[in-house]
Amino acid sequence: MCEVEVHLDDTGFTKETVVGLPDAAVKESLQRVAAALTSSGYAYPPGRVLINLAPADVRKEGPVYDLPIAIGILIAQGVLESGRSGASDAPDVRSMLIAGELALDGRVRPVRGAIAMAVAARDQGMRSIVVPADNAGEAAVVQGVDVFGVRTLVELVGLLAGATEAEPVPTPDVEAMLRQAEADVDFADVRGQEAVKRAITVAAAGSHNLLMLGPAGTGKTMMARALPGVLPSMTADEAVEVTRVHSAAGTLPAGASLVTTRPVRTPHHTASSPAIVGGGAVPRPGEISLAHRGVLFLDELPEFPRPVLETLRQPLEDHVITISRAHGSVTFPASFMLVAAMNPTPKGDVEPGEVGKRAMDRYLSRLSGPLLDRIDIHVEAPAVPFGQLRSAPTGTSSVEMREAAARARAVQASRQGAGVPNARLTRRQLDAFAPMSEDAERLVGQAVTELGLSARAFDKIRRVARTIADLAGDEGLDAGHVAEAVGYRLLDRKH
Repeated sequence: MCEVEVHLDDTGFTKETVVGLPDAAVKESLQRVAAALTSSGYAYPPGRVLINLAPADVRKEGPVYDLPIAIGILIAQGVLESGRSGASDAPDVRSMLIAGELALDGRVRPVRGAIAMAVAARDQGMRSIVVPADNAGEAAVVQGVDVFGVRTLVELVGLLAGATEAEPVPTPDVEAMLRQAEADVDFADVRGQEAVKRAITVAAAGSHNLLMLGPAGTGKTMMARALPGVLPSMTADEAVEVTRVHSAAGTLPAGASLVTTRPVRTPHHTASSPAIVGGGAVPRPGEISLAHRGVLFLDELPEFPRPVLETLRQPLEDHVITISRAHGSVTFPASFMLVAAMNPTPKGDVEPGEVGKRAMDRYLSRLSGPLLDRIDIHVEAPAVPFGQLRSAPTGTSSVEMREAAARARAVQASRQGAGVPNARLTRRQLDAFAPMSEDAERLVGQAVTELGLSARAFDKIRRVARTIADLAGDEGLDAGHVAEAVGYRLLDRKH
């Protein structure tokens, strides 16, 4: 939250100054404000104009300060009053948050982060917020604060002076918007791959990370895009969280007021570390934050540079990412499901014999053991026979998979509390919530010994087995649950 202070001095030479750690866009705002004021029929003050953006120790960036600076100048000139004006229906400017970029002719252009501004205004006890009309629907999603959208500076002055009547933008029915949201792809359209669908159901039920291994053209990308249709619908709070991130990053589609479906981000393997985890001189969210509450899909995983992949290790564990710079640090949310796909070799398939095995081992060696440890489920997506490709779709649909995952999630919520899926169970919670039979313990011990699994991979097996048992409606873990979970450690090997 920033307070704009304006001081006018007509006794000295003409000079314009903005203080309070402004960036270049903020320093240039006075030029835009001056042109907008004169174009709208208001006088620009002669002499010295000093703008202070408080607090002075926080860096200010972007053009959002144009509109409040213009209003501050008009108040300093006496055109507007600093409090409630004589009109009884005029709002009190002291209890409002105002943000917007000005065009030279006085139009108000849209800005980033309107929904975050509305949340900040509500949390600070402000009664209302003024944003560009193009951002009003987005800000109106936040309940508890009146949102006014303006298209011109003259329109805002009339609103503040009580000369024009304006009603707050109606708050949309967020729950209805979320209920109407539909996934783009249905698993019923995926031919074959029932084993992969089962693994995806397990992943969706427990929020487990997933890696699909198979030759090119087997539907791996299609299934990754269909995954949000298996995940539960976002709650209103989650939708606001996701929209805040996309609004701040400037990726919210034009005209959209809310992100209603879980995002699926698919960065190219040439993406840099800052593009994936976030960064920049002024930190901005990266792909892992844009995938918050959704899916980060990395196609052809070994083609990503190894340093880029290693940056995923910390957010996969902590579900947030902190970007540190000389002037401070910013923490972005990063609670996402990692879904990756890869071919067995750079050619896309496997050659028979020892040559093919060596080529596959070389390709797999591009992935580090610690990264594979953090992926709960490894599953093979084999080539689909021609007969299945030509047949009518008869496989499991997204609705069936979503219903099974929802039942398992309900069991988890009653056992360990809402918002704690099996993928996030601690070791102590696993000991309490995932008791194993003797046969199951013996099988896990054999797998750990023969595959050379790490302690993290051991816990991953227990978490996945817990989800498999929840899907079956079983309280404890038996050998069958553990055997399926061990089968999902396809790429584990001695390191």
